[in-house]
Amino acid sequence: MEIFKTVFFMVALMLLFVFIGGMIGGVGGMMIAFCIAVAMNFFSYFYSDKLILKRYNAQELNSSHPLYHMTKKLCFKAGLELPKLYIISDSVPNAFATGRNPANAAVALTTGLLDTLNDDEIAAVIAHELGHIRHYDILTGSIAAIFAGAIAILANFAQFGAMLGSNQNRQNPILMIALAIIMPLAATIIQMSISRSREFEADRFSASITSANDLANALLKLESSNQRGVVKNANEQTAHMFIISPFSGGIASGISNLFRTHPTTKQRVERLRELSYQNPAKRYFNS
Repeated sequence: MEIFKTVFFMVALMLLFVFIGGMIGGVGGMMIAFCIAVAMNFFSYFYSDKLILKRYNAQELNSSHPLYHMTKKLCFKAGLELPKLYIISDSVPNAFATGRNPANAAVALTTGLLDTLNDDEIAAVIAHELGHIRHYDILTGSIAAIFAGAIAILANFAQFGAMLGSNQNRQNPILMIALAIIMPLAATIIQMSISRSREFEADRFSASITSANDLANALLKLESSNQRGVVKNANEQTAHMFIISPFSGGIASGISNLFRTHPTTKQRVERLRELSYQNPAKRYFNS
């Protein structure tokens, strides 16, 4: 089912991309957009995980590391293959998962996270990332980010075409300008809303194999630390991958909430506390 959802999302974004290409350049524009979309899907599927790990200078851990024993136990409980584990040398605590499927997955933790959280909280964070791997979230998020950026580029072409009054756009320049404004905005909102809903699901997955309270406590600690500092090399295109947004400083409200990559920590903690109340806590080391 999760594979079907991911494929459906990839096809939907590709069709949106082709539609915009057709609006800008007619049949020729549709063909060019289709070729670009196919190339982007291929690139995202096979190489997005390698690029993100390289961006953050993540170093793979040896299989003898204690974190591997912890993750192996969690994977056994979750029925997942053991992912590769990486450490990012950064004092700001955070974590993310990447990979195109459970058989080709990786979890990366910062050194700051290991220094800030206790073992039960670390286990809950890793379980959260395993939830993303289980549901193919990172692949979907990577594809959404790439298409959102590409749609913004196409929209800029539409805007310039309308202003220059090309033959294709002269008939309805107002439509082309509206397209230039609305489409990248819509793509971004779709990307962010998908990311937020999947954070809740990953939280729920973590609570099912560790402790909802441990993850809630971990999230509170992580948000507090990320309000005081930012993970090195973090940018808006990769912010949705982290368990806590690297840019979580400040309070978003109203329309600005549309552009949040994550639900508020308060919302997540409230749901986790409710899950903990419904299901008496089980801790990683005695479960």
